[in-house]
Amino acid sequence: MRPLDWDRGVVVVGEVGQAHDGSLGMAHAFVDAIADAGADAVKFQTHIAAAESQPDEPWRVEFSYEDATRFDYWRRMELSAEGWAGLRRHAEDRGLAFLSSPFSVEAVELLRAVGVAAWKVASGEVAHPMLLDAVAGDGLPVVLSSGMSGWAELDGAVARLRRGGAGPLAVLQCTSSYPSGPAQVGLNVLAELGRRYGCAPGLSDHSGTIFPALAAVALGARVVEVHVTLSRAMFGPDVAASVTDAELATLVAGIRQIEVMLASPVDKDAVAEELAPLRRAFGRSLVARAALPADHRLGGADLVARKPGGGMAPDRLEGVLGKRLRRPLGEGERLRAEDLSP
Repeated sequence: MRPLDWDRGVVVVGEVGQAHDGSLGMAHAFVDAIADAGADAVKFQTHIAAAESQPDEPWRVEFSYEDATRFDYWRRMELSAEGWAGLRRHAEDRGLAFLSSPFSVEAVELLRAVGVAAWKVASGEVAHPMLLDAVAGDGLPVVLSSGMSGWAELDGAVARLRRGGAGPLAVLQCTSSYPSGPAQVGLNVLAELGRRYGCAPGLSDHSGTIFPALAAVALGARVVEVHVTLSRAMFGPDVAASVTDAELATLVAGIRQIEVMLASPVDKDAVAEELAPLRRAFGRSLVARAALPADHRLGGADLVARKPGGGMAPDRLEGVLGKRLRRPLGEGERLRAEDLSP
């Protein structure tokens, strides 16, 4: 099974969520699209209606054309254990780590039997101690989203996971608004997550654009998660908060370039020395504006800066003003240090 290791590089997770709308075939299509985009992991959500909900659970947003209740929707989103195992095999065949957020202890048990590269705890489950205990016990990495929690609740969840034996921890800044605007992203939280928990900070983004994830990686995020859609014309509550698979490919390419930039510090002095020949070609030299006789005392109007470089640099102008010429200079002739009287 492909491990989830953010120490080797930024982990890019393509989130399918419920975008498959209960179709196993569509779920497999997402695996291929996310793999083709170059992401590191594909993530689903594992719902078992009877284990996580009651028939009277209200709709947050009533969007379904075929489900009378939220409970009915969760039931329609259920996949069999064989279905999940097939998705895991497909993901691994395509070089992806397989993840799915469990929404009940029973879903944890199902996914443990299927096999996951890490546990992903959704924002709404941070205050679910039984689920936290269930995912902590096997020592796998845990990715914890924080969209609905303040610091005190997060402190408790992180402490509980670690007491329970959880493996390496990533905590993701997340805004549970679909879609979330630029002012809601909360990039300032990333540094505090890393400092407060000694963990890998990350971003679970619901903006529907690639920009917050790029900015987060530049600020040190080790895990980024974005919802994915195959088309903005698709059905589903998360489409507005998703990037297309083509945009995901652009995001991955941008993140890989940012990683190279962050790992490649530039020594300005060394670069200047290396580019000395280019500096001469693009630089300027002090030259006589008009013909000047020998013994002429140089004034500000006598010299101009013109390309190419290689002569006396323009930044030496103030040091030569008031000095006399040892020899005549023709119009446009470069001034040299030896042309000046002490």
